[in-house]
Amino acid sequence: ESIVIFMADKTASGAFNLPLYKIFADPFNTVGLVIAGNMHGGFAFEIHDVKEHKKVMLNAPEEIYDMLVFLGAPSRYAVKAVFHRETKDIAAVSSTQRLSMMAGRYVGKDDPVCIVRCQGYFPAVGEVLEPFAGPNIVEGWMRGSHHGPLMPTSVAQSNPTRFDGPPRIIAAGFQLSGGMLVGPNDLFDDPAFDNARKQANDIADILRRMGPFEPHRLPLEEMEYTTLPQVMKKLKGRLIDLD
Repeated sequence: ESIVIFMADKTASGAFNLPLYKIFADPFNTVGLVIAGNMHGGFAFEIHDVKEHKKVMLNAPEEIYDMLVFLGAPSRYAVKAVFHRETKDIAAVSSTQRLSMMAGRYVGKDDPVCIVRCQGYFPAVGEVLEPFAGPNIVEGWMRGSHHGPLMPTSVAQSNPTRFDGPPRIIAAGFQLSGGMLVGPNDLFDDPAFDNARKQANDIADILRRMGPFEPHRLPLEEMEYTTLPQVMKKLKGRLIDLD
């Protein structure tokens, strides 16, 4: 059995929502959902409300429209786990804890991790990596207060430097053999992902031109646990009612 461990930096737990949806619910990404009989029954998603501390289980493919209501709001809802529906075996698990909500203030981004099982009645390794062939936009980056592209990189290039970013993700591949993990193999150390890295840099250039303006900067309701409230408190006395 093959296992891929994704490790992200300068982003939050909801960053895995779109990749996990593509891996386990999108046949345009994972052709095994169509042509592999042992995957045709679909997968179940455990989704957490990280603000209200609730969870919901939804099944793909028949409930994907309902599922996307939650997954499309990654600042609040995050995929905790995915299960193979016929066997009930766990297929993927990710970290969903929000450090700022645990500490009550900004203490850095969550740097989430996701573990995905591959082969057999799970997606193939290539299907698991395919969502990262194009960068999706995630929250985090500088001071945890900005949107930016999630750039797939090798371990050697995983240092977030420009504006403390852009957000990075690496993929470590392991083979489970005799109860031991053999590896890792640096899966994004591959020219096949060069175009994704170029696209991420192009997106970063466009977003950085906006400086402190939304949508590069997070909306105010998402800045509650950053350093912005300290500034707002200082200016509170200068806000007066409109006539």
